[in-house]
Amino acid sequence: MSTITVYEVGPRDGLQNEASRIETVDKVAFIDALSAAGLPIIEVGAFVSPTWVPQMADSDAVCRTIERRPGVRYVALVPNLKGLERALDAGITEVAVFAAASESFSRRNINQSIDESLTNYRDVADRALAAGARVRAYLSTAFGCPFEGDVPVDRVIELVVALKGLGAYEVSVSDTIGIAHPGQVRRVLDAMMKTLAPRELALHFHDTRGTALANVLAALEFGVTTFDASAGGLGGCPYAPGATGNLATEDLLYMLHGLGHETGVDLNAVANGSIALEARLEHQLPSRYVQVMKATARQ
Repeated sequence: MSTITVYEVGPRDGLQNEASRIETVDKVAFIDALSAAGLPIIEVGAFVSPTWVPQMADSDAVCRTIERRPGVRYVALVPNLKGLERALDAGITEVAVFAAASESFSRRNINQSIDESLTNYRDVADRALAAGARVRAYLSTAFGCPFEGDVPVDRVIELVVALKGLGAYEVSVSDTIGIAHPGQVRRVLDAMMKTLAPRELALHFHDTRGTALANVLAALEFGVTTFDASAGGLGGCPYAPGATGNLATEDLLYMLHGLGHETGVDLNAVANGSIALEARLEHQLPSRYVQVMKATARQ
C-alpha cells in the first residue's frame, strides 16, 4: 500500500471561522499536540487582515511560540507581499496562497478577479522562492461554486497549471462547499491526469454532504497521495449553509490505516489533541472518531 501524506489544516482553516475566541496558548498547545502525533505538515496560521479574520490575528505569536519538531513542516497562509513578509519574519519557511476557480467566489473571498489574484501571487511566489521558502497553492471551488454552480473542468485544469507555473510545488484542488461526490471526483481527476501528475496535486474535501471519505477513496484510485484534513473536523465555509466542516483528520486516518496505507501518524494522539481543544469551543467536534473515543472513555 502507498504512503499517504496528511496535510493538517485544523489550526488555520479549522479555527479561522470559530465564533469563540481561541487564546494563543490554546492554539499553541493544539499545534504542539498535532506535531507530537507525527503529522508531517501543519498549517499553523494565516497572515491576513485581522479585520477580516480576527481569529488569525495572533499568527505571529503562534508561529514564534510553537515547538518546531524535526521533520515537521509548518505552513502559513499569505494573501499578499505584506503577509508574506510577516510570515517570513515569524520564522515560516513554507507558505500557501489561495485562488479560486470561479470569478464570483474570487471577488467575494479576496476582492480580486482571478487574473488579478494570479498577478498578485506571482509577486508573492517570486519573493517567497527568493527567500528560500516553499510555495503551495489552493484552488477553491474546483468542484462547484455557491454563486455560479458548476465549474468547467477545463477551467480548473487551466488554473492548476497556472498556479504550478507560479512556482507552487503542489496545488490543493478544493471542494470548498462540500458538494463533490465520488463520480465527480473520478471525472475531474480523469481529465486532470491527462495534463498533470498525481504528485503535483493534493485534494481538499469538506464533509458537508457526508461524501468526503468516499471522495478520498475515489482519488486513491488515481494515485493521489496527499489529502488535506482538519483535526476534529474543525472548519467549514461561510458560503456553504449547513457545512459541517473539513474532512476530519481522525476519520481519514482511521480509514487509511484500515486500508493498510502508511501515514506515520498516531491516530489516538491526534484525537486527544482535538479533545483537549474541544473544551475551549462552544460546540462538539464533528469528527466521528473523536466522539466515539470520548463515549468509550466514559463507559
